[in-house]
Amino acid sequence: MLALWLARPEVARWWPDPKHQLGLVREDLDEAAMTQVIAMDGDTPLGYAQYSPAHHWPAPHFADLPADAIAIDVFGGPKGMGRGGEWLRALADELLERTSLLAIDPDPENLRAVRAYRKAGFSGDHILRDGEGAPVRVMTRRR
Repeated sequence: MLALWLARPEVARWWPDPKHQLGLVREDLDEAAMTQVIAMDGDTPLGYAQYSPAHHWPAPHFADLPADAIAIDVFGGPKGMGRGGEWLRALADELLERTSLLAIDPDPENLRAVRAYRKAGFSGDHILRDGEGAPVRVMTRRR
């Protein structure tokens, strides 16, 4: 299912090289710091999310975040398009029961994602460089 989602043009544009991305998702299954979930509405899968401590991997754009911050990456499935803000808000509500701050870092040009993240309660317009030197918009949501 994730392979099909990653191959969709609207996902592959921001998560390039679907085979490589799927390989990274598989590798993270064995990473104790990473949690991966499928957002569901009953029996309908809506999207994929992975989250981990924001300071677990080198991420200079998260350097100023609190020690307990959690970083999230997400992408939607075909039946979740237009509902990203909804299911991400539910996930964020749950995660904020155990941490003070969540962070997400979309490509600044991914305006669809930015809108969904704003609907989920995230805010922020700082454009910084990630560990690979790519620009990212750092958006956060506090408890």
